[in-house]
Amino acid sequence: MSNKEYKLLQGNEACVEGAIAAGMRFFAGYPITPSTEIAELSAQKLPKYGGKFIQMEDELSSMAAIIGASLTGIKSMTATSGPGFSLMQENLGYACITEVPCVVANVQRGGPSTGLPTSPAQGDVMQAKWGTHGDHPVIALTPNSVQETYEITITAFNLAEKYRTPVILLMDETVGHMREKLILKDPSEIKVINRKKPTCKPEDYVAYRADEDLIPPMASFGEGYRYHVTGLTHDETGFPTNNNEISGKLIERLNNKVEKNIGEMSYYEEYELEDAEIVIVAFGGVSRSAKSAIDEMRRNGKKVGLFRPITIWPILEKQINKISEKSKEIYVAEMNLGQYFLEVDRIAGKKCPVNKICKVTGELITPNEIINAIYGGK
Repeated sequence: MSNKEYKLLQGNEACVEGAIAAGMRFFAGYPITPSTEIAELSAQKLPKYGGKFIQMEDELSSMAAIIGASLTGIKSMTATSGPGFSLMQENLGYACITEVPCVVANVQRGGPSTGLPTSPAQGDVMQAKWGTHGDHPVIALTPNSVQETYEITITAFNLAEKYRTPVILLMDETVGHMREKLILKDPSEIKVINRKKPTCKPEDYVAYRADEDLIPPMASFGEGYRYHVTGLTHDETGFPTNNNEISGKLIERLNNKVEKNIGEMSYYEEYELEDAEIVIVAFGGVSRSAKSAIDEMRRNGKKVGLFRPITIWPILEKQINKISEKSKEIYVAEMNLGQYFLEVDRIAGKKCPVNKICKVTGELITPNEIINAIYGGK
């Protein structure tokens, strides 16, 4: 008999189910449409698992709270949307340089500023990469279904723990609020990764001395290991330094621990690509419209396929390069004015034409709009 459990849930609710399955036991946040259900369900469910929920006074403090909780060894998460994500950027940078694992769910809505609070958008793609200042590592994942939201949330926690870095779950309102069947996995079927712990004596612990994998073991506050945490560039002890060489090596290591392991975090879907002459690149909710458009065009004899990045950052350059070598034309469909298009065009633009299908009305791009854009270009 199967131990699987079936539920009808929103994407936002599936996010919480995945987070708890991955070991999330602390959530700090501030309600904001269209991510509020993540906070609401976390408040409801976490006490049942011995976890804690706290509503903070704003998003800046929410980010600070999950960093503090993570430093004590607790897997932590917050959730927000565009305006709140903007407020989190300073402390997101702090989590990057201090190498504190945590997950930030951003259920995107129309912007800028307060924008369209209840409408879907994908306008935070570049903010996810460059929102905080300086050179820093970024892992950002984007699901396109309720089931995938559950599974990718687990992946987000695993990557955060393995690489000691914040991971952004870049959802959109379409996925966050749609309802679909969710298959909850048996705990024995779920791969859960926990952060690497020190094996030395407390007196021998050097907090930011990395192993060969570029990732330092992480002791939790309260375990007897004493160390210093600062947002300033620091040496291996964790204390600030103005040494240019040490500072440069730190920033390079922070980025390299992600960039040099991109193969372990490259998630994507290919649909009808084997003979595709035209490739649509789409992610999140828009990829569902793209699939419907492809099915319709295929019925009419047009060889069209889909490349769907699940890993938005780091950019899937190898896979996009491969597509550009086989296809005659690429269309990037997204609910913004061409943010991901810029990256695809940078990688593939010299090998084949790259076009964009954009929409910022607060509505999902429809299959017909994709079909008309492609046929209209002929």
